[in-house]
Amino acid sequence: MILTVIKILYIGVVTFFLSVIALISLPFNRSGKIFHWCAVVWSKIILRTFGIRLHTIGLEKIERGKHYIFVSNHASMFDIPAVLAGIPNDITLVFKKELSRIPIWGWALRYGHFIMIDRSNPREAIESLERAAQSIQHGKSVLLFAEGTRTKDGKLQPFKRGAFSLAVKSQIPIVPVTINNTFSILPKGSLNIRPRDIELIIGEPIPTSSIRDRAGEQELMEQVYRVIAQYYKDQER
Repeated sequence: MILTVIKILYIGVVTFFLSVIALISLPFNRSGKIFHWCAVVWSKIILRTFGIRLHTIGLEKIERGKHYIFVSNHASMFDIPAVLAGIPNDITLVFKKELSRIPIWGWALRYGHFIMIDRSNPREAIESLERAAQSIQHGKSVLLFAEGTRTKDGKLQPFKRGAFSLAVKSQIPIVPVTINNTFSILPKGSLNIRPRDIELIIGEPIPTSSIRDRAGEQELMEQVYRVIAQYYKDQER
């Protein structure tokens, strides 16, 4: 436990310095490349510090220079560093408003190139998806967790429509991503971090250009759910 605390303190220091670099870069680096670099370095340091190995399967299915909407399941805070470290595309995260209250790191999230969403305010949530659509139009990829929040029991939860509405509106291919083995690393409400091997499985991009109505959007959601469920492993603490 003492070693875990030391590692958490180390990550706190790393997070502080990378957040400062990210904040300083914002006025001078409008493309967000430095901001993204900080996020990727932060992710890799976290995984390495806690002895977590990442295995990415299916990278050949996506093009590095192309932008997508990545949709994945969500089981742990470690899902975010896994995706940022495992997928080489320039990915914009959609994060919950509560995280922006954290000093320095939260400020970097709020004023940087990620997108804040207020889940308690439906109108602001819709505006957040509009900002995500704008990011996509500027050549960014976006990551959304289809369940809306982390699973509490390690099982795949029903999907929410937001990611699929965004995909249809943007007419950008949607890529299913299955994340396995993160639930037991850091279950929700726990600080007991345990090393595990994370499996990141990337599915085939699904075109959205022919979808025009809510029925097609619903079918897209069900299709993505089937792909993620096909590879998903129920996770236990």
